[in-house]
Amino acid sequence: MSKISETFKNKKILIPYITAGDPSLKKTEELIFQFEKAGADIIELGIPFSDPLADGPVIQASHARAVKQNVSLPDVFKLVKNVRKKSQIPIVFMLACNLVEQYGYEKFYDECEKAQVNGILIPDMPPEELENKCPISNVQFPMKVDSIFMVAPTTTDERIKKIADATTGFIYLVSSLGITGKRKNLSSSIPSLVAKIRKQTDKPIAIGFGIGTPAQAKEAVKYADGVIVGSAIVDLIGQKKLKEAVNLVSKTRRAIDA
Repeated sequence: MSKISETFKNKKILIPYITAGDPSLKKTEELIFQFEKAGADIIELGIPFSDPLADGPVIQASHARAVKQNVSLPDVFKLVKNVRKKSQIPIVFMLACNLVEQYGYEKFYDECEKAQVNGILIPDMPPEELENKCPISNVQFPMKVDSIFMVAPTTTDERIKKIADATTGFIYLVSSLGITGKRKNLSSSIPSLVAKIRKQTDKPIAIGFGIGTPAQAKEAVKYADGVIVGSAIVDLIGQKKLKEAVNLVSKTRRAIDA
């Protein structure tokens, strides 16, 4: 059992998302430690890219700030290695397939294992294509790094089954159509979406896109195994309100546990 799968065994999981290098690599490292102390179970690190996928203006802006500082994939690997000197909290990379293509698939996954990155989410890479891209000798796909795939509200039952079979960490349920960003209300379709996935698999489900308040997180974990909170945290970081971002993680933890 992978470390991510193990993390989901005994409680509802909180996964804050932050863009690596925003506002700086040093601050990102500090935030990971502070988020863990505040109750985060897994950290999702967005890898800076000039054209981030499916992201709204808040996360797009965070990528732009990091790209302006020339934060690169090798920089983020160094960041994770530094984190590992003090913490073993599971870390998931979320990144565009273009970055992996440029880096090289074998080199990328090898470096993930060396840095102890626990999971990878490539939104624009379907599982069939990823497996074809990774014909690494003596290493069985998907290797020691968990593969995380997204299920959208419009995904068919047949497709959910294929995604679930390929997933080795958790299934990322996109709660509503559109881009990332804070929403006033949680999608009313979440219970039925989770139920549809449960018919195909017993693998953990974490809900993202639109989970911005502790109350929304509390409601979401009535149905799923965890939540991803991104834009609300990134927005505070963009406003240089780092303490408030940590406090939001802490409040969300308490709401989930209540």
